[in-house]
Amino acid sequence: MAFRLKLVPDTTNFDFFRHQRATFGFSVFMVLASIVLVLTMGLNLGIDFRGGTTIRTESDIPVDVGQYREAIAPLGLGDVAITQVFDPNFRADQHVATVRIQAQDGQEAISPQTQADVLSALQKVNKDVKITSTESIGPKVSGELVWTAVWSVLAAVAAILIYVWLRFEWQFSLGAVAALIHDVTVTVGIFSLFQLRFDLSIIAALLTILGYSINDTVVVFDRLRENLVKYKKMPLRDVMNVSVNETLSRTVMTSGTTLLALIALLVLGGDVIRNFVFAMTWGVIVGTYSSVYVAKNIVLFIGLDRNKEKKDPSEKFFEKTDVATD
Repeated sequence: MAFRLKLVPDTTNFDFFRHQRATFGFSVFMVLASIVLVLTMGLNLGIDFRGGTTIRTESDIPVDVGQYREAIAPLGLGDVAITQVFDPNFRADQHVATVRIQAQDGQEAISPQTQADVLSALQKVNKDVKITSTESIGPKVSGELVWTAVWSVLAAVAAILIYVWLRFEWQFSLGAVAALIHDVTVTVGIFSLFQLRFDLSIIAALLTILGYSINDTVVVFDRLRENLVKYKKMPLRDVMNVSVNETLSRTVMTSGTTLLALIALLVLGGDVIRNFVFAMTWGVIVGTYSSVYVAKNIVLFIGLDRNKEKKDPSEKFFEKTDVATD
């Protein structure tokens, strides 16, 4: 007899609109609070967005990132990121690491004295370490990275809006985009509240959250579209409730299994990826919430024209082709 885990029964009948004012009001509050936090407290921008210096080190002894970090910490250099570099072309005794240090006192590059202090600190835990190269990122380049990151997120949202519009109806696209804006804004707000380091890896997490959230939302919308045809006389609110209940098991199982992996990484993954994994974990939770309580509420508020049947775009194309042939 096979064992099957069920977090949600096959058939549920929850009223997801029972506390719609409270849930939707809470979402609006979270978005507004996040915007206020970002405007007042700002973000703890990492080296990618603030500029700084990258020092490449090499040693015959294996790199211990933890020891490197502890050795440099007393220097008080602010945001320091240490990463071990792996390359199949390296020699067996060639161990490389990069030390990224934020810009000091508005200067584009760290001073020779600071570089010497870093080398001296590293040599206390690894006598064979040496600096092989030094590169600096100025404020202009880091500023361009900020705008590139912003445009990448906006482009993703715009592409999703167009896709959902073509796949469903414009009301669905507005609901989906509202949910995505909710997810991204609240995630950024959490980083502002706790002053967690915000760098390019977090931008990657935000883009991943967009993909995860829209996947959840499209599943609900697809079932909603099917049920609109199936239950033509049923009120729109009730059809939405039925649709969310029918996809609830899939939503909970998908989010649950994803969170299991993310929580394991959050606890055991180490400091290097912790902020990225935290953003992903928070994003999965918020994305699941918005798919159930934000996207469909927007569609219900706008309303749907249930007397008009939307044709598949391919059908319209073939109709035009037939006319041209005749």
